[in-house]
Amino acid sequence: MPHSPYFGSVDSTPWFLILYAQHLRWTGDAEFARGLLPAAEAALGWIDRYGDLDGDGFVEYLCRSPRGIRNQGWKDSHDSMVHDDGRLAEPPIALSEVQGYVYLAKTRMADVYRALGRPEDALRLEDEAERLKIRFNEAFWMEDERFFAAALDADKQQVRTLMSNPGHGLYSGIVDEDKALPLAKRLLAPDMFSGWGVRTMSRSAAAYNPMSYHNGSVWPHDNALIAAGLKRYRFARATNRVATALFDAAVSADYLRLPELFCGFTRRTPNRPVSYPIACSPQAWAAGSPFLMLQAILGLSARAHENLLTVNLPHLPTWLNTVEVRNLTVGQSTVSMVFRREGEITSFSLLSREGDLRVVMEE
Repeated sequence: MPHSPYFGSVDSTPWFLILYAQHLRWTGDAEFARGLLPAAEAALGWIDRYGDLDGDGFVEYLCRSPRGIRNQGWKDSHDSMVHDDGRLAEPPIALSEVQGYVYLAKTRMADVYRALGRPEDALRLEDEAERLKIRFNEAFWMEDERFFAAALDADKQQVRTLMSNPGHGLYSGIVDEDKALPLAKRLLAPDMFSGWGVRTMSRSAAAYNPMSYHNGSVWPHDNALIAAGLKRYRFARATNRVATALFDAAVSADYLRLPELFCGFTRRTPNRPVSYPIACSPQAWAAGSPFLMLQAILGLSARAHENLLTVNLPHLPTWLNTVEVRNLTVGQSTVSMVFRREGEITSFSLLSREGDLRVVMEE
């Protein structure tokens, strides 16, 4: 390697668990899950033992190396965690989205334990996740803004600058039902939604800069997670609004390829967003974003170990009349299906199915 690896990331560990559980959901490969279980349990142990630096029940980060990065979430630029008066937040910092990742990791790991015949461990993790959800909604919610704080700083003060970070809480499911609608509305308000996607920071914030890396730009992967989260809370039209904005951006891009990010200037004309000059393209996060958004639009989720594929409230946007999915693999089965939109109604039908898979419509 031309350089030494660096491990300044607070969210990689819960994301590993989410991916691990997702693999079991779609493949049903219990043998693989058992083989990797020691690593998954080590990751759970890291979250509880090393992730929570001060015992308050939240996972924080703190840079200990003089050559390390100050901020260790996905927004890792030095000025990404900033108070609404322009002051940089001091670490240890508990990011809002990271608490959601931990919540989702524990709930999905509970599913893994249940599938592997360990119901007691499943109940323990579900209880831990529920207690985290309660603490999160109490500590991070800003009633006056009807929005969540982006983080808690070293003094447990809310970082009140409006950012996209809490939108990931919709994806993870950590947001209380009564707070989901005001959060969704604000994410799509003009100060947050540029017309090309949700900005990383509100246009009204003191630190806002539409040409910055994390303080006002638009990131496709950020938007994909938000779009999937909006669908989780049944805001299908909001999901389609975000997906449509990114589709328009992709159509205007070279090779129809979404870049790592683009600038957060308000959409004035229908041509293309302002490019961020050194954005990576291709970039893995951005490349995966259309797949997550399509999955959200179609409402697809799997439980391969139960031979089950669910379709939950499919809702095609107005510019898309038909989607055909061919040879989708769930466990040992494959299925092909077509989704059709007529007005506001999206329906689906099976084209073919091989194996014992059940396809169920969820309301």
